[in-house]
Amino acid sequence: MAGKVFFSVSMSLDGFIAPESLGDLMGQQWMELQQWIFPQRFFRENLKLGEGGEEGRDNDILRETYERTGASVMGKRMFDAGEQMWPEEAPFHTPVFVVTHTKRDPWERPGGTTFHFVNDGIETALDQAREAAGDRDVRIAGGGATILEYVNAGLIDEFSIALSPVLFGSGIRLFEGVDASRVALQPIRSEPSSRVTHLTYAVHPR
Repeated sequence: MAGKVFFSVSMSLDGFIAPESLGDLMGQQWMELQQWIFPQRFFRENLKLGEGGEEGRDNDILRETYERTGASVMGKRMFDAGEQMWPEEAPFHTPVFVVTHTKRDPWERPGGTTFHFVNDGIETALDQAREAAGDRDVRIAGGGATILEYVNAGLIDEFSIALSPVLFGSGIRLFEGVDASRVALQPIRSEPSSRVTHLTYAVHPR
């Protein structure tokens, strides 16, 4: 049986998931938004940063998200930023399908991550990701514009937000331009931790 299609992001209290400029990724605001992730044991293990780190529900959620993911889909903007920032052993360890107009051969990285470049739209990328994922889930990794395309196309089954106690004021809003007339949400879980509040919703046609 095919798995679910989902996304999982950190979001500021005023609705932003990233700064507008790629140059501001890894800047102070973005680091504050993601601050719940960096101390976690699983994060340290996955990026080979050494032993130690926190355990608890935040750590469990990171591990569960990784373990359910059989393949990922991302947009060209996220790939371009990540190509510069990810370590040689990229943190996915599964196939990743990049939605882009750029033609490029698959890019294989150590540790099991291979980036495949898909030139004919989000549905083709998702079909390839589903096939690669088998009975595991497909994660729409980002960025915001790519997530929104999948939401508006009715292709998302579920999503999770780590609501972070940070205000951005500007940037990329998660749901800017959403076709709300087509999307109905069903709350599944709400889990507060000492750092963020984890919110999970099922997505249904309206």
